Amino acid sequence: MKIESKDLSLVAIFAALYAVLVYLFSPISFLALQFRIAGAIRPAIARKWILSIGYAIGVVVGNLFSPFIGSFELIFMPIMSLLAGLLGYIVARKFNGNYFVTGIVIATVIALSVSWMLNELFALPMLATFFPLLVSEQIVCFLGASIFKLIEKRFKWW
Repeated sequence: MKIESKDLSLVAIFAALYAVLVYLFSPISFLALQFRIAGAIRPAIARKWILSIGYAIGVVVGNLFSPFIGSFELIFMPIMSLLAGLLGYIVARKFNGNYFVTGIVIATVIALSVSWMLNELFALPMLATFFPLLVSEQIVCFLGASIFKLIEKRFKWW
């Protein structure tokens, strides 16, 4: 598999943008019921699977600023982010690279992952955290998918 320099550039930009947005909005990025504005860029993975790598790198860098920094933030969540991105891409391919489908898949996987992590770290019941996390994740991804859909009407960004 050959990775083009354009793709490598997109991965770097994606990772940096995600990390910067997590940092800029850190007061709401690390709450128990997080609302990561940075997640709005995740639906872009619908167009290029390799952006999943940028997403995972961005999660590592963004989580360096977490008040709960540890192996869950620096290893578990980046791995889950990579898997969520790849799964979102694979499912969206069956729907012509639909941004909304990618967002739904990624938001669901991340909500499950974060609720499991919160259960492990703080003994918070998964059912108590999953649904609010799912709502916040879906809102962010829906907004991002809408933005990418609008951008795509004028530009081929990928």
